[in-house]
Amino acid sequence: MLNYNGELLAFEDVKISANNRAFKYGDSVFETVKVLNGKVVFWEDHYFRLMASMRMIRMKIPIEFTLEFLEQEILKTAQTIDSQKPLRARLSIFRKDGGLYKPTSNEVDYLIEVDEINSVEKSTYRVDLYKDFYLYSGHLSTIKSNNKLLQTLASVYADENDLDNCILLNERKGVVETINSNIFLIKGDTIKTPPLTEGCLKGVIRKKVIEILSENKEYSIEESAITPFEIQKADEVFMTNSITGIQSITHYRKKEFATEITQKIKASLKLKEITGK
Repeated sequence: MLNYNGELLAFEDVKISANNRAFKYGDSVFETVKVLNGKVVFWEDHYFRLMASMRMIRMKIPIEFTLEFLEQEILKTAQTIDSQKPLRARLSIFRKDGGLYKPTSNEVDYLIEVDEINSVEKSTYRVDLYKDFYLYSGHLSTIKSNNKLLQTLASVYADENDLDNCILLNERKGVVETINSNIFLIKGDTIKTPPLTEGCLKGVIRKKVIEILSENKEYSIEESAITPFEIQKADEVFMTNSITGIQSITHYRKKEFATEITQKIKASLKLKEITGK
């Protein structure tokens, strides 16, 4: 079942117009969240990021779009899935039909999709750089919009080259993120991740990992620019997103990475997921 503007409908009964602005112009933002034990994991962080994204692209936020309302709409949709597994929910918000580049209205519609999470952490995970096109290091790159053509092309490249993922670069040739995740490098007792000014997504799990590391006296966390050369010098590299949580990168070109520290951080993140703190 899909949730279209609050109404639960079978997939085939959802009628999206040919004038849908998400389809025509990528005029949409979205949040992908994990539903675990009947709760939306880290929902408050996702909600405030979503509201900030809507304001940034000048969508009119409906008065009913409260934290509680949208959470209940996600859980209402999740309850239509008969499964004991964790669930992935995607909440898409798009401007109402009409107009060319200039919309006729800033009011919005929304669609919620839910399915099971069947992915597991891979013990071997290979990545390389994607250099055909670059992410622009501006504020629009930090939000989850439907404009994902670069990520689509990088995914095709990864598939053609037997890679699990690709590392994306910005126009300054700095490391930004992977196709679907933020990225962290571990070297000694220092853990680095690119700052938002490099164009990386303002990831919820990125934020949680920074919180975990900031409270851990064993390591220092830095948000600073990273060059591709630094990846080869790292001891460990890992990725973060809201569905997988943390995934170790084990191979980059001829370099093979350890995973011990990453696994400790992953255990701390799982505890946060369960407790919500």
